[in-house]
Amino acid sequence: MWLLLLVVLGLILYRWYRQSLILENLTDKYVFITGCDSGFGNLLAKQLDKRGMKVLAACLTDQGAESLKKETSRRLQTIILDVTDSKSVSSAAERVAATVGSSGLWGLVNNAGYAFVLAPNEWQTKEDLVKVLNVNLIGLVDVTLHLLPLIRKAQGRIVNVSSALGRLSIVGGGYPISKYGVEAFSDSLRRELCEFGVKVSIIEPGGFQTNMMLSADPHINNLKRLWGNLPEEIKDSYGKKYYEQFGNGLKSLMGTASPRIYKVPNCMEHALTAVHPWTRYAPGWDVKLYYIPVSYLPTVLSDYLLCRSAPKPSSNERPSKA
Repeated sequence: MWLLLLVVLGLILYRWYRQSLILENLTDKYVFITGCDSGFGNLLAKQLDKRGMKVLAACLTDQGAESLKKETSRRLQTIILDVTDSKSVSSAAERVAATVGSSGLWGLVNNAGYAFVLAPNEWQTKEDLVKVLNVNLIGLVDVTLHLLPLIRKAQGRIVNVSSALGRLSIVGGGYPISKYGVEAFSDSLRRELCEFGVKVSIIEPGGFQTNMMLSADPHINNLKRLWGNLPEEIKDSYGKKYYEQFGNGLKSLMGTASPRIYKVPNCMEHALTAVHPWTRYAPGWDVKLYYIPVSYLPTVLSDYLLCRSAPKPSSNERPSKA
C-alpha cells in the first residue's frame, strides 16, 4: 500500500516538475494573438507584454487597438484584423512577416471568436451558421495557413481556442459546430507538424465572464430575433413554453460563468512558454467536472442527461409511447 502511494506521489511530483519547466530567451520571441479588443486575447496580450515578449496584437477595431496600446509597453504592436476577410488576413500576415524577419513567428494564438448564436438548429438559417463559422473556424484556418511558414521557421507554437462545447454539444447552432471543427483541425495540424518541431495546443474553456458571457441579453435578443422570424407552423410545433424555457436555460448558463477569467490566458501562456506544453487545456471546473466526464459516457447515458433537462416541445408534437 505504501509503495503504491509513493509511486503515485512520485508521478504527481514528476508531472508538476515537467510542466513547470519554462523556456529561456522568451524576450526574443514574437507572438501573434487574434481577438485582442477584449476578453482572453486582451488579457493575454498584456500578460505576455509584462513578461517582455514581443506581442503582435490583432484587434478588430481601432478603438480596441488604441485602448490596448495605452495599457501596454511600446514593445507591443497592434494590427487591425478581420479574420473573416481574406484580404485583411493576407495584409496582416505580410505585416507579421516584415516584423519578425528571419527569426520567424514563435507563437500564434487563434483567439478571435463569436458566440451570440446559441439556439435550436431548426430556428436558424444558413446565414446564421455561416456568420459564426466564418469567425470561429474558417477565419482561424485562414490565419493559420497564412502564418504557417513563419511558425515552421521558428519551430514555434500554435494555440487554438476551442470550447467545452467542442467536447459536448449541449446546444444547437454554429457555435458548437465551429468548435468541433477547431478540435479536428488542431488534431490533424498537430500530427502534420510534429516532425517540423511545431507544437499545437487546444484551449477548451468552460464558462467565463468575458463579453460573450457577462450578460445574457445579447443571447436572448438573438433568440427573440430567430423566434420572430419563424413560420407559424414551426412556432406551433415547439410552442411558446419551449421558447421561454430555452431563454431561461441561456440565462442560467450565463449565470454559471466564472469571474476568474485569468485562468484561460494562464493556460495560453503555458502553451506558449513551457518546455513541454500540453495538447489540451481545460480551464474551468465546469469543464473538468461536467463537460469532459459526460463527453466520455456512452451516448445513451449522455443523451439521457442532456435531454432530461432540455426544453420540451408542445404536447401535441411529442411522440406517443407505443
